[in-house]
Amino acid sequence: MQGADAESSAVSAGAGVPLHRQLFLVLHDEIDRGVLAPGDALPTEQTLCDQFGVSRITVRRALADLADQGYIERRQGVGSFVREHAPADLPAAGGSYMDGLRQAQFETEVDVLEYDSHRRPPRPVADALETSGELLHIVRVRRQRRTGEPLMVTEAWLPNALADKLPESAMRRKPLYELLADAGVVVERMRHEITAEIAGPRFARLLDTAIGTALLRVNRLAFVADLPHHYLSIVLSPSRSRVLMSQSAVELETGDGLAIAHDVRRDSR
Repeated sequence: MQGADAESSAVSAGAGVPLHRQLFLVLHDEIDRGVLAPGDALPTEQTLCDQFGVSRITVRRALADLADQGYIERRQGVGSFVREHAPADLPAAGGSYMDGLRQAQFETEVDVLEYDSHRRPPRPVADALETSGELLHIVRVRRQRRTGEPLMVTEAWLPNALADKLPESAMRRKPLYELLADAGVVVERMRHEITAEIAGPRFARLLDTAIGTALLRVNRLAFVADLPHHYLSIVLSPSRSRVLMSQSAVELETGDGLAIAHDVRRDSR
């Protein structure tokens, strides 16, 4: 980590992100950009403490996270060294979406925070689903299984008729779309919307982050028999997660699968 990079990689207790996570992101970025190449030794723990003004515990937590994700190798009594590491990507060709869900289920655990079979949805959800009635409402938080760190909060609005096939106990054990498939629901297509927002008290608490930090929201509207069927909203922290998208050559050529909408007020004059 050289001069300019070190100066621009400051961490701050007022940034709204834990110091060990900030240091992890700094080192992660240095490795991804090739500033630290495979085989290179990281600065010593004491050097990192002095450079970033953090405690030895903070440094060790950041290094442990890097090691857990395969970015570095820690050698007892020698130091930490950058490993060959392929950036996380979409599931390999041949792997299904369900395979990805099962892998996530293996690596994480779920808490069901709210389960209500007769909840009236907010207006945007009701409009998207073209309904004014009550729906099955489920809120879950997904955590990293080993550390318990919250990764994302999901809020689902589904037809009440599915309540018997999506009991609260099952929502703790299986991914939503595996349960829907078991119930015979065939999703034909989904419309995705990705937005950014500032963490309010509720999501700051659920995602273990500070009020005012940036969050990503992914809204999914699923269609069954060409009609809107259910609505799923996912909120996550960009300091822990990324949103990956894939398009085929045909979709790239036609522009299908991706669009950008600009919510800019038009001049009424």
